[in-house]
Amino acid sequence: MSEVWISATDGCDLIRAEAIVMLRMDGTGRLTAQLRDQAKVNVTLLEGSSGTGHPPADFHRRLIRTMAELADSSGTQLIRAQHQNDEWRWVSEPL
Repeated sequence: MSEVWISATDGCDLIRAEAIVMLRMDGTGRLTAQLRDQAKVNVTLLEGSSGTGHPPADFHRRLIRTMAELADSSGTQLIRAQHQNDEWRWVSEPL
């Protein structure tokens, strides 16, 4: 099983995917993750209400799907959100 990491909003913080127990996306498009070992600690993965528009309503589900697909791959992977040409998607790259 590979290690999967997620880049937070600023790109400076990396969160190990297996540490996430809950994802929450609010009406502004802000995506936060609650961490397993840190009671009531939330990490912002994606800021909402930016000038680039909102991510789709199922963007957090797309992250879960990407994490599951990469869990079966080899090597350590990094996932980050990308907004390009009015399209939001999760991209991965080897670390």
